[in-house]
Amino acid sequence: MRFGLALPQYDFSVPGIPEIGWSFVRDWAQRAEELGFSSVWLSDHLFLDTARYGAAERKQGAMECLATLAALAAATDRVRLGTLVVCNDLRLPTVLAKTATTIDLVSGGRLELGMGAGWYEEEYEAAGVPFEPPGVRIARLTEALQIVTSLLSRPELSFSGKYYKIRQGRNLPQPVQSPPTVWLGGKGDRLVSLAGRLAGGFNTAWAWTPEAYAGRVQLLERAARRAGRDPASVRRSVGLYCLPGSDPIDLQARWDRYLAAFPGTTPRLRLDEWRRDKLVGTPDEIAATVEDFATLGVEEIILSFGLLPFQLADASAVELFASEVFPLTA
Repeated sequence: MRFGLALPQYDFSVPGIPEIGWSFVRDWAQRAEELGFSSVWLSDHLFLDTARYGAAERKQGAMECLATLAALAAATDRVRLGTLVVCNDLRLPTVLAKTATTIDLVSGGRLELGMGAGWYEEEYEAAGVPFEPPGVRIARLTEALQIVTSLLSRPELSFSGKYYKIRQGRNLPQPVQSPPTVWLGGKGDRLVSLAGRLAGGFNTAWAWTPEAYAGRVQLLERAARRAGRDPASVRRSVGLYCLPGSDPIDLQARWDRYLAAFPGTTPRLRLDEWRRDKLVGTPDEIAATVEDFATLGVEEIILSFGLLPFQLADASAVELFASEVFPLTA
């Protein structure tokens, strides 16, 4: 199993730091590389309101996804660079393909491109982009996925769809990878089926048991077979909130740090309830859960160390995971 790190990119991501900046993202990407993580990931939001996670309403600043990945391409050497996931409606697919290609070239072929249909209505309004019903957003994503995948595989494309019409689109130079994997991120039936039909990989995050995830796998595989694809050809990754502890006492202490790092009023959460669909426990317990996901075809688990996505509530938990869990899951 490989492991990725969800990098801190929001104002709430690092306890005691009220405003995120480039140095925190860069330093953690470099630290992840040193610790042996296979990949680092950024989400794609112009800002994020933590009220949806139960915190006080506040617009949290964010590092832009693709520009930051381009900078990380020059600041790292080995670790793979992923988007979890690009909001399709914020970018033209032809421009996204060009940007992704440039990142792949700068990084020497380390890009993992995740795409999604978008969900954050307030962000759409702030960006001046119409927020269409889910069916429309997924239909637009379907066309965009075909365009991006094609332009990452060949230098020229013409395309005529309902939402995008392209006449002799060009993407030169081509990326280092032939081509980079294009992932779809989400959990709904329509998106999972779309991934099975057209995507190179499928990701879902941040709270899953292996048993619940198995249902997504069944839907993914049925869609792939109906499309004439080998289901095993669709790569699989899962994003999970993660809380490791060397023993039960250490685990509880780290849980208290997670609660203390939550922005605003401390949530009334119990560890025994919260952990049910997260990657939580001693190294041996975590390794057993990782093995359950591996049997479902998951090749990589992307970890977020906090109660919020892309948060690092306890920096030492990342170190513990690398030193104690990596050897058990190699």
